[in-house]
Amino acid sequence: MFKGKYVRVTALDEGFVELCFDREGDRINKLDRGTLAEVAQAATLIAARKDVRGVLVTSGKDVFIVGADITEFGEMFKLPVPDLAATIAGYNVATNAIEDLPVPTVVALNGFALGGGYELALSTDYRVMSTAAQVGLPEVKLGLFPGLGGTVRLPRVCGPQVAIDWITSGAPSRHDAALAAGAVDAVSAPEQLRETALGWLRRAAGGELDWRARRVTKQSPLAAPGLAELFAAARKRVAERAPKHQPAGVAAVDLMERSVGESREAALRLENDAFARVAKTQAADALVHVFLADQQIKKISKQHAASGRPIKCAAVLGAGIMGGGISYTSAVSGTPVIMKDVKQAQLDLGTSEARKLLARQVKNGRLKQERADAVLASITPQLDYAGFDCVDIIVEAVTESLKLKHIVLSEVEGQARPDAVIATNTSSLRIDDLAVPLKRPENFVGMHFFNPVHAMPLVEVIRGAKTSPAALATIVAYALAMGKTPIVVRDGPGFLVNRILTAYMLAFLELVRDGADFARVDAVMEAFGWPMGPAYLNDVIGMDTGSHVFDVICEGFPQRLKRPGTDAARVMVERQRFGQKSGSGFYQYETDPAGKPKKSVSAEARALIAPLQPNGARDFSDAEIVERMMLPMLAEAAWCLEDGTAGSPVEIDMALMLGLGLPQYLGGALRYADWLGLDEVVQMSERHAALGPQYVVPPGLRARAAKGLRFYG
Repeated sequence: MFKGKYVRVTALDEGFVELCFDREGDRINKLDRGTLAEVAQAATLIAARKDVRGVLVTSGKDVFIVGADITEFGEMFKLPVPDLAATIAGYNVATNAIEDLPVPTVVALNGFALGGGYELALSTDYRVMSTAAQVGLPEVKLGLFPGLGGTVRLPRVCGPQVAIDWITSGAPSRHDAALAAGAVDAVSAPEQLRETALGWLRRAAGGELDWRARRVTKQSPLAAPGLAELFAAARKRVAERAPKHQPAGVAAVDLMERSVGESREAALRLENDAFARVAKTQAADALVHVFLADQQIKKISKQHAASGRPIKCAAVLGAGIMGGGISYTSAVSGTPVIMKDVKQAQLDLGTSEARKLLARQVKNGRLKQERADAVLASITPQLDYAGFDCVDIIVEAVTESLKLKHIVLSEVEGQARPDAVIATNTSSLRIDDLAVPLKRPENFVGMHFFNPVHAMPLVEVIRGAKTSPAALATIVAYALAMGKTPIVVRDGPGFLVNRILTAYMLAFLELVRDGADFARVDAVMEAFGWPMGPAYLNDVIGMDTGSHVFDVICEGFPQRLKRPGTDAARVMVERQRFGQKSGSGFYQYETDPAGKPKKSVSAEARALIAPLQPNGARDFSDAEIVERMMLPMLAEAAWCLEDGTAGSPVEIDMALMLGLGLPQYLGGALRYADWLGLDEVVQMSERHAALGPQYVVPPGLRARAAKGLRFYG
């Protein structure tokens, strides 16, 4: 009856037809302009046939429809709000055409039906779901909300509370939860899905199910007692839980409150306009970019790992919390590991860390106890080098001391087989400096884990001057096997993330020197979107650790990253106020009933800082604090791109978000610079130029600004 590139319509027995989504040349179905155009065309053809009694909607892939084609968003979201709203209204023609067919419709959801895929399913009369499928509306994770009728149909199908919960959380639902919520009408084993859906279609076409009444309800205003109170409570709850500067959740609640009392046509017009407006926000721009950037990073990582050797067994040198975390992460991902230390107490600590993490997984239902026991058994703690001649990879994770690492690396190289890859977990020491005593530096590479290892997704893989492509590929493959996001960077002081973090932290120390209160700076930067302010972050990292790293990196870039002889961090270290681990730093810490550290502002810290402020205390505006904190970070990120520390803007930005918690609504440092406008970044930097070389605009950034270019496209 109809055969397109994305959709086909086939006649079945009993007067039924099948509308099947089967995108040519792809493993999945997604909604794009072409697909929606074919849906509208197919629906028109079906509606014109007088012999059709019902429509079965299916997928020819292992999934139903995974959502919209997000690669189309970039150009589309550049449209002015009225034009964008009109474009979205045009896309609604397809879903409305399905909903308005003169015969009953049943969709068989065989796999993921997310975003626009589930919105299209909502336009059918009945939804039958495989027990292997998931449904949901995840658009809020892109800074958006549903734009193909989801905010209109879901409240009428499932009720406003379910619609609010689903749309503002973005979480997918499995078959049992979807059925309980009323989001689907029946569930079926995968092998019986088609016949079950056809059974529902027969019942509807035969008059047993009143599909017309259901359709009227779905297209009519929704009236129910207590709606005003329900939406008011939801608005408050969503606002409290939403990430900072991500307005989509609250905007969706506002939209649904305005539209539930309207007809379908009026409600869709409200949705079109509201979607167009939220699509123009910084959060939507950044979060769509982050989604696509994540896909790009995965492709880059796979390219790096393509020639990596298979890893059957690994070893970790140095136990304790860090070594235990690395060992656990390796073992739980399926790679057995030898955990070696020179002290039994450290081995016990590392084993305890692995056991604690496994117990948490069991408690949360993510692992069965038998599996947890097997993982722990695959970690072999020992005091000697037995078995090191058989391992494929060795990760050295001893104390951050060049002298100690030289001793340990030389020793383990003599115990390892000749082709074993040796990686060092270092946060600031240069790979080339560490490789000096090695006989096989081509097998040596950096592998910088972030703490806590089990929770932090980023691993910086550092290429030394003599690191071989095979060693680099093997470490990237190992990181991927551990479920991490490896980003390859060039060797240099602080590598990528800590180098950029140092610029940010020096800006903080200079603000404090110039009279800013550390707690006020924290409050402003947390309101800006950071998970914790710079003073608190210093305390969490450990003042002694952070201060040492800053010194190493500043020594590597003396022309730009200059640290005063005495600053607040140095004073804290001198007074042994190391942060959370010592009970005091910028803040004072006590243990709460749950065993977690609870901070309070320390009058003693303020008294220690006061003599460092030659001009006394000063009240800075929020805007000045943000500018002074963020501009050195933007500049250093640009320098890292210009000097080849990282290969692309997307690798720099994803590293900062994954490794530092840079607010996602910014999309990364360089994406944030694009959003501000590079001309504006240049002007802001020049306003602060007297503060020092860290505010000097990198030549590449200045050249882009002069040409009207951006870091991204």
